[in-house]
Parts: sequence; C-alpha cells; structure tokens
Amino acid sequence: MTKRPLSPEAAAIVRMSRAALSRRRLLQAAGIGGVAAAAAACGAGGGGDDPTSAAPSPTGPADQSDTEKVVLWSNWVEYLDIDEETGAYPTLERFEEQSGISVSYNEDINDNNEFYAKVRAQLEQGQSIDRDIVVLTDWMAGLWIGNGFAQKLDKSLIPNSANLIPRLQEVSFDKPRDYTLPWQGGFAGLGYNVPGIQDALGVDSLTSLDQLFDPALRGRITVLSEMRDTMGCIMAWQGNDPSNFTDDQFQQAIAALAEQIDNGQIRQVAGNDYLAALETGDVIAVIGWSGDVLGLGEDFGFSLPESGGTLWTDNMLIPSTATHKKNAEELMNYYYDPVVAAEVAAYINYLCPVTGAKEAMEAIDPELASSQWIFPTDAELNAAFVFMDLTLEQDENYQREFQRAVGL
Repeated sequence: MTKRPLSPEAAAIVRMSRAALSRRRLLQAAGIGGVAAAAAACGAGGGGDDPTSAAPSPTGPADQSDTEKVVLWSNWVEYLDIDEETGAYPTLERFEEQSGISVSYNEDINDNNEFYAKVRAQLEQGQSIDRDIVVLTDWMAGLWIGNGFAQKLDKSLIPNSANLIPRLQEVSFDKPRDYTLPWQGGFAGLGYNVPGIQDALGVDSLTSLDQLFDPALRGRITVLSEMRDTMGCIMAWQGNDPSNFTDDQFQQAIAALAEQIDNGQIRQVAGNDYLAALETGDVIAVIGWSGDVLGLGEDFGFSLPESGGTLWTDNMLIPSTATHKKNAEELMNYYYDPVVAAEVAAYINYLCPVTGAKEAMEAIDPELASSQWIFPTDAELNAAFVFMDLTLEQDENYQREFQRAVGL
C-alpha cells in the first residue's frame, strides 16, 4: 500500500504510537500474583462476590460538576496518547480547552485486584476515593457493579455512546451497559516468532492449539499466567464454551494444561515476561495478547485459534462516591468521538471500541486502519469468547486449581 503524506499532527501521532509500550506489556492485568490481594479484598471473581447479593448504586453523592469543573481519572500505565517529548496528553489537553474542565489524570492502576484492595474499604463506607472515572477489566467492573460501587450512566449526556461497536453492547457483567463504556479491548490467542515456527513446523502462522502442542515445539512455548485467558483458549480447543462452562469442563482443561507442563511441552507459565523470551528466540510460540505480540515487529505474528480465543475489555466506570459525575460523562462522550478514538488507538494499538474510528484512522495511518486487531471484523470478534462471570467462590477454586497445575 502506498501511504499518502501525513499532516504534521498525524505524523506526530504516528511517532507517538511507534514509541508506545502496551500497558499489558508493562503490567499484567490480573495474574497469579493478584490472587492473594483478591482474597484480602474479598472479591476477585468475574461477576463479583454474588451479582445478586448487592444492588448497584444508580445514584451517588451530590454532583458538584456545575461548580467544580474537574474530573479525577485513574487509568493504567501507557494507556493514553502522550507526547513523548513534552509528556503532555494531546487529546486530553484538547478536551480541557474545549470543555473548560480540568482533568487530573493518574496512571495508578497497576493491577485490578491491587487497586480494588486499596479502595474497597472506602467504597464500602461511602467515603470518597478521590476518583470520578476508573478503568477496570471486565470481570472487575462486574464486581464493582455487583457490590454497588458504580453509578448508573446518564446516556443522554453521552450521545456518542451510540458509537459503541455492536459486539460490545451486550455483556454479561453489565446489562445493558448501564454502568460502563469500554475504554479499549484486546484478544488472547496465539503469538509466534515467524522464522522460528517456519524452521520448526514449516508454516508461516499458527492457527490451532494442535500446532502449539506439536512435539516439534516442545520446551519452546509459553502460556499466560492469567487464568482466564489460558484456560479460555484451552477450553475452546476442547470444544467447550469459555463463556458458559461447567466445573467438569474446567477440570478437563486443567488436566490438559497439566499434561503439557508435565511432558515439557510448555516451557513456562508467565506474565508479561513472555515477550522477552519471544524476542530472544528462547520461546517461539505463546498463548499471548494481541497488542503485545504485534508490537514486537514484523518477525512476529498473532492469530486467533480456529477453535477460538478470548476477548477482554477495560471499561470506564464512575465510582459510587464520585462527585463530578456529569463532568466524567462529558469526558466519556469526548473519547467516543470517532476522530478522538482514532488518535488514541494510533498510540495504543489495542482494539478500538468506537464505530467510525477506523475511517478516521485513514487520515492518521492507513496501515493501522487496516489492522484486524485494532479494528476487527465480525469474523474476528465472533471467534473470541468473553470468559464466564465467576462468583468469588468459583474464582478462588479455579485459581487454586490453576496454580496447582502450573506449579505455583
């Protein structure tokens, strides 16, 4: 494809995107290390302790938005477009200029469970956590909603929410998207070193877990220590539905994982450090995350297994104690403008949840606009499962079984 010349603004965005580090590459969203924190926080399950045990909070404290033009926003590291030279956030600065609202933007979410443990006591007591927007992975957002720690969104103040892509409009943890809007998303599937699998298997890409578990790759593959993603891929490979499974089906997947570890097929169960091993060639195939693997360069590839991978989203949510709700909703509406969403996607390179952003991306970087992992088709979206909501008891049991299988 011949790329047309970029405007200075678009060129700056592209430079930023090339320098960006994926937030999942820096920090694992909810790995094994978070289990202890989850237990301490009394909640790490997909749907919360019990989604029916606590009513969501539709309204919060008095909204000070009319007199206090501020928003306090907590997000993950490297999850917003940034000017690498000045440290400024271009899209955020424009929002402040256009709206007159000052945004205190904090990259202080390092792990879902860790963050929840830090603020849970205040939320339970109805005390301010000094945040108007938090960005939480789908299952953790479900826990906040189930425990009454979220305020219902006023969609009349977020008309751009109509731009949410259809595949993410209906989710089990928030029906029908009353409390959350996706910030970004991504896939877990098969990552690989292209020259490495060419030498080992004589193929240019991996398309199935049968290939991943081929003896020719013994000792040179890694799977994620994120239970939901690794187990989701294995359950789908076995013909079961990761979004609706039984205890017996989970045990079947655990047995398959343990077998591949015990026979030496799987070299390591890892968090973000799987990427370093993939880059050095010590590992040539992984169950990994789309944005991470694609960020490594042209010698690396990512695909969803034919049997299916997993789909996750990180979601904007207004805490029950937030005092600048309308300001937060105005910020959400701004980031659901397709042009703004495209600028963010150009930097982050994860799944963009906003309809129309692909067309806007054409003016920034036509190659990124054609990325099936930033702007997936229905085929890619339908080939991925959202992991089933779990109660606290289920999550604790499944995490324990997973840790036992991987030797942690």
